[in-house]
Amino acid sequence: MIKMKLPLIFTFLLLIFASCSSEVRTGQVISPSGTNEIYFELSNDGTPSYYVMHEGDTIIGRSALGFEFKEAAPLQSGFRMVAAKTGSGDETWEMPWGEQREVRNHYNELLVELEESESPKRGLHIRFRSYDDGIGFRYEFQPQEGVDSLVIMEEHTEFQLTGDHTTWWIPGDWDIYEHLYSTTRVSEIDALSKRDHPNLASTYIPENAVNTPVTMRTDSGVHLSFHEANLTDYAGMTLKVDTESLRLTSGLVGSDRLGYKVKRELPFHTPWRTVQIASTAGELIDSKLILNLNEPNKLGDVSWFTPMKYVGIWWEMHLNTASWDYGMTMNEDGKWVDTGQAHGRHGATTENTKRYIDFAAKNGMKGVLVEGWNTGWERWIGFEEREGVFDFITPYPDYDLKELSGYARDKGVEIIMHHETSAAPRTYEQQLDTAYQLMNSMGIHSVKTGYVGKLIPKGEYHHGQWMVNHYRKVLLKGAEQKVGINAHEPIKATGIRRTYPNAISREGLRGQEFNAWSVESGNPPEHLPIVAFTRMLAGPIDFTPGVFDITLPSKPESQINTTLAQQLALYVVIYSPIQMACDLPENYENQPGLQFIRDVGVDWDQSLVLNGEVGDFVTIARQERGSGNWFIGGITDENAREMSLNFDFLDDGKTYNAILYKDSPDAHFKDNPTAIDIEKIELTKNTELTIALADGGGFAISIIQAGE
Repeated sequence: MIKMKLPLIFTFLLLIFASCSSEVRTGQVISPSGTNEIYFELSNDGTPSYYVMHEGDTIIGRSALGFEFKEAAPLQSGFRMVAAKTGSGDETWEMPWGEQREVRNHYNELLVELEESESPKRGLHIRFRSYDDGIGFRYEFQPQEGVDSLVIMEEHTEFQLTGDHTTWWIPGDWDIYEHLYSTTRVSEIDALSKRDHPNLASTYIPENAVNTPVTMRTDSGVHLSFHEANLTDYAGMTLKVDTESLRLTSGLVGSDRLGYKVKRELPFHTPWRTVQIASTAGELIDSKLILNLNEPNKLGDVSWFTPMKYVGIWWEMHLNTASWDYGMTMNEDGKWVDTGQAHGRHGATTENTKRYIDFAAKNGMKGVLVEGWNTGWERWIGFEEREGVFDFITPYPDYDLKELSGYARDKGVEIIMHHETSAAPRTYEQQLDTAYQLMNSMGIHSVKTGYVGKLIPKGEYHHGQWMVNHYRKVLLKGAEQKVGINAHEPIKATGIRRTYPNAISREGLRGQEFNAWSVESGNPPEHLPIVAFTRMLAGPIDFTPGVFDITLPSKPESQINTTLAQQLALYVVIYSPIQMACDLPENYENQPGLQFIRDVGVDWDQSLVLNGEVGDFVTIARQERGSGNWFIGGITDENAREMSLNFDFLDDGKTYNAILYKDSPDAHFKDNPTAIDIEKIELTKNTELTIALADGGGFAISIIQAGE
């Protein structure tokens, strides 16, 4: 990292010059503890820029700001500063569910009010906030006489890096986030080489850009994560990479159908552009910057949604032992056709669902997801035109939704609805009212939505403004009917769960199902130790852990690239208020490791990152709300290693009974993945413990009984 320190005398003279000048052209704001500083400047030609310092070193160099519009001159230069106003905020708010109960939102703020020096003298405000864990800023467009809206062709927000940092990135795909992470220097990023992907239904990577969050580590060990917060009525932002100048520039996802990136009525503000800054990798996970840059809860009481563990009819389809459709068969020409009669492989039957409900009730799990319950799956496969394919009200003949809802309710279990839209959102919107009213009437309070495939209408992309607004419409409609949304093939998480807590979870990464498709398309052992420091910084992940039959005997060409102990650890490491035990019920029978899944919490009073390095390993401890029980999970990449832990977060003077689930000495993610040792241990605040993790392995600890 290039170090550029501003001597105090230079800063003092700069401020004296600015105060004596007829026109102020600079401003600054420092975080509450003085860790991070944002400096704003106007150049001689009126070009706005900023730079960021962290603990006295320049971490983001001088970076320009601006916009291009349709049928209007750019807003990139020719500004004068009308005013620079400072402020601060310090509040503590409570999460209705989350990684911790209370979050402190403490920042200092600089609002820069700009106006063009010449006609039409358009106004643009830029609001900067400096936190001890990072910085954020957004553009605030002002009313303009004779103009009611703006059409943005591109946003030019720059992030000038100060070194060729090590970077963990996925390509700036306009349709999916389901890519493996690459680890390279910034100068080596080549997103265009990632265009050809097996097992991906849609992919569009138009330029050398990365998706956010993108995480970096400087040579001096500072960690950075670039993202955005409160993505509302705007296009998702990728970051274009200049591998020579080491500059990132915003690249908004566009619409080929409409011919622009964003259209908004004046006045409006953009999402926050964010940089989380940390001295260690673990501090990135601790950061609540993204949440704090969102508005407070607008829904009020959301106790109708309960964080839960769930099982479901899903994994068997990926194992090819069941199907989503009711009556498909292949004809002589090799095409799938609807026979109109059951073929006997349908997974979502009344009988099979009762089996899962019984298993959930027996093992203290509160939800059962059912995929393939509704008509339309026959028509989806192999058809380009998918408008009107799915019916989100009508079940197949062998699935009795009303009976099953009552059966589940009597056993203290709730059905989790599934709505696969087949990337035809207009069809889904036409049925939102009736579909969610049906759910509400049956006491069903969460739905897993899906958007597999290229979007209809043609020319729209999953991460553009049109779809951002669709995802929000679904969220708001869900709130009306007390339905929580777990979106798959989603728009990225940007902290909106603070404002709308029914945004309970989402996919938005390369999930567990890739492991069932083939060895070549499976997730390598380093995947989740990267995800914890990249995608998870954005928000909860429905990763669906809990595979016990790791060798996948029905698919000999596939295998899960973790040990069984790591599958248990994921319930703590990868955060979500809903956690699936994704394997088949029969694969959990007589498995002592199931006890950890029964015990582990899903809603937390506090979370502590005990250690971690991006792409290598991570250990997290979480304390369950209500019970006060602690759970710890640790995972490693393909390299075996030892973890040394202390338990200084436990209460003084108490001895705790705990259960440790760890890799056996001969465990290995390829050769012996299910070898696990389980032992009971006693812990105190002063205990020190060293645990050996196998290649691709992990460990989990439940601390569920406390005594004097």
